Amino acid sequence: MDDFLDIEALKKGSQSAFNSLLSLFSQKVYNLCLRILQNEQDAEDVTQEVFTTVYLSIHQFKGDSKLSTWIYRISVNKSQEFIRKKNRKKRFGFGVPIDKAESLLEISSNFMHPGFELENQERGSILLAAINTLPENQKIAFTLFNMEGIPYEEIAQIMNTSISAVESLLFRARQNLKKKLSDYYEENEQ
Repeated sequence: MDDFLDIEALKKGSQSAFNSLLSLFSQKVYNLCLRILQNEQDAEDVTQEVFTTVYLSIHQFKGDSKLSTWIYRISVNKSQEFIRKKNRKKRFGFGVPIDKAESLLEISSNFMHPGFELENQERGSILLAAINTLPENQKIAFTLFNMEGIPYEEIAQIMNTSISAVESLLFRARQNLKKKLSDYYEENEQ
């Protein structure tokens, strides 16, 4: 995928090179952000931030990793930043009445990802809700590997960690999901 892009043209500010980059990566970045944030509007906003950052920072890309890895790293970082900002706002609760705050929480737990087929939407929303309860690093590693199909080595680069740490995060994420989902199915699928 990276082979089709002229990185030097990107660094020189070529609009056609940037358009090529957008056509190759915009949907992938949006999907990743959507899976992490579970809100379409937030994912669109963060995707725009990602490509603004890529455009402004492309001259800092050293080529130590693939361009896609660098873009995914920016996507994960921007998504994490967005979540932290959102959590800070919730914690301080500026101008949000209690009844509205509860409805905001309901929205994220009832999120329906557009990628799920209609008959699988209930199970999909249950899975996404369970994934959303994972610790942040487990959630990101799980999403990158299982939903985006990114190999361990690239996840390690994206998350700026070791391959063994990625393996450990994925193992713990699977264990946590297994427990959460088995508890749910024991309660609801009797």
